[in-house]
Amino acid sequence: MNFFPTKIPKIIKRIFPNYVWDFSSKDKTLYLTFDDGPTPKITEWTLKTLKAHNAKATFFCIGNNVENHPSIFESILKEGHAIGNHTHNHLKGWKTHTETYLHNVEEAQRIIDLSLSEFKRKNNETHNCHKDEKIFRPPFGKIKNSQGKALIELGYKIIMWSIIAYDWDCKTSKEQCLKNIVDNVSNGDVIVFHDSEKASRNMMYALPKVLEHFCKKGYQFKAIETV
Repeated sequence: MNFFPTKIPKIIKRIFPNYVWDFSSKDKTLYLTFDDGPTPKITEWTLKTLKAHNAKATFFCIGNNVENHPSIFESILKEGHAIGNHTHNHLKGWKTHTETYLHNVEEAQRIIDLSLSEFKRKNNETHNCHKDEKIFRPPFGKIKNSQGKALIELGYKIIMWSIIAYDWDCKTSKEQCLKNIVDNVSNGDVIVFHDSEKASRNMMYALPKVLEHFCKKGYQFKAIETV
């Protein structure tokens, strides 16, 4: 049984009001997010697919993956997408001591900031999507209250989601993955996909269809840091 429902109910948002679950919007705007990359081949495919639909997204990157795949991380920046922190080693907050968790998040942020600075230096430009504000998403969505409070005090905005594709779940068919999104979307929703090996079968089936479906309906896909 999955821990979170596909569409996050309002009561959960009220219980955790200091976390961002979606954005109020009268416009047809959606916020695609991708967790766990950068991943060879899969992230690059994702970038090409987004570009084909003139869509921007937010990539919540694992610090260790950024360190291991700097050229793919740079490609995300070149395409004008936003970057978020997803810990350095994909830690599950509920099973991690708060001090250890915070150190891991800060290590990921150090790698992200260094990589971003190097990108700016090489390209002699400012990456417009990346503001000073730090955004963070906890792996598995599982974070202790003490961890969340401490991260907010450190200047992080914690971004959760309003719809999850369950692309990584081997029990979810690729057709159901698509249905999870298409049947539940409303204006301002934050949608979670994963640019990872585990999720690739479902994500690579659903993402192009999601983009095509909602673009035809007049929706725009924006990066969270441009809000």
